[in-house]
Amino acid sequence: MAAVPPVCEFDWKGIDAILPGIDGNEHQLSELVGPGGLVVAFICNHCPYVKGVIDRIVRDAGDLREHGVGFVAINANDADAYPEDSFDNMKVFARNHRINFPYLHDADQSIARAYGAACTPDFFGFNADMKLQYRGRLDASRKYEVADGLRRDLYEAMVEIARNGQGPRDQVASIGCSIKWKDGNAPA
Repeated sequence: MAAVPPVCEFDWKGIDAILPGIDGNEHQLSELVGPGGLVVAFICNHCPYVKGVIDRIVRDAGDLREHGVGFVAINANDADAYPEDSFDNMKVFARNHRINFPYLHDADQSIARAYGAACTPDFFGFNADMKLQYRGRLDASRKYEVADGLRRDLYEAMVEIARNGQGPRDQVASIGCSIKWKDGNAPA
């Protein structure tokens, strides 16, 4: 079932956390912020929306690095109920898609809850002060093949944020599969 996150709550202060990455290291979100900001993306391995756009996510993360924007992805799905989203399968997924940024595991779902993550993919774009400036879609393709000349919403928003610290006021929400919450863990 598709889920749609709420609109951007401008200047909401991002929650810092330390999470395990597929590279065997612990990563602190505040240490991943670049001089141009940080994208925190909630993704998973099995969602058709993520699968449809993962190569463009990887492309945009690499392109944003040139603008001083850090990028991190977090998988918070219940791996017991959805084994394809297990930590071991995160490693396979990352290797298969040449993920070039930290891919972290939120096993207890506390960070997804703190952020109010609603779906996969769900993108949070922060400025260098970790104040939220973008909560929108990657692009208009959703999970389908991209058409030539399609606006790169996330990329363009983050370039603007890197330049002036402020995100665009016109944002279109992402859409994707709902976060797979553990029993009794779904946000109220």
